[in-house]
Amino acid sequence: MGRSGVPVVAETIALHTIFELMRVTGVRVHLCRLSSAAGLALVRQAKRDGLPLTCDVSIHTLHLTDVDIGYFDSRARLNPPLRQQRDRDALREGLADGTVDALVSDHTPVGEDAKALPFAESEPGATGVELLLSLALKWAEAAGLALPQALARVTCGPARVLGAALGEQAASAGRLAVGASADLCLFDPAADWVVDPTRLRSQGRHTPFAGYNLPGRVRCTLVAGEMAYGPA
Repeated sequence: MGRSGVPVVAETIALHTIFELMRVTGVRVHLCRLSSAAGLALVRQAKRDGLPLTCDVSIHTLHLTDVDIGYFDSRARLNPPLRQQRDRDALREGLADGTVDALVSDHTPVGEDAKALPFAESEPGATGVELLLSLALKWAEAAGLALPQALARVTCGPARVLGAALGEQAASAGRLAVGASADLCLFDPAADWVVDPTRLRSQGRHTPFAGYNLPGRVRCTLVAGEMAYGPA
């Protein structure tokens, strides 16, 4: 049981139930925000058994543990809750070896009033979308993975999970292709930056990564060929 007070067994019981239903119905399932080593072990076995299963992990669970809650810092009140170091390390390995299909931001902005409450009463969640790329690069650097492998977890990996649900974009989403929509993020992998919540653009600016030095500064983003973020 982590400091959040929520036992890991809640995750494993839910997974056992889901997998049994999958065996009966043959339905395809995607699991959001896997958070424990025990859960990962069940997913790995289910995939070996041939169940049509994919899953993701959040940037918070990939980098933080229950120790980062400190003196019950509400910025670290998340859902699912932060687990122990062995859980984090297992999830890092699972993302590296492909058991985990995608890395997600778990972007859940929370207002000032909802985070100002005592830890147990505060609303779970944190801003994350602006940190996704840099935290993916930070994980890959620590894991000794090449840049294309890191980027795959936030581009073509999620696209494969969505599959046919992407419709006409399925053939090009998450990758560069001639004639595809120009949805691009241009960044400098050698440029570091410090997470300053006051400079984040999200409606909610609370994050447990405040003050972290991260790699990869975004220079601009294009959506369908149009500038969405960058110099004027």
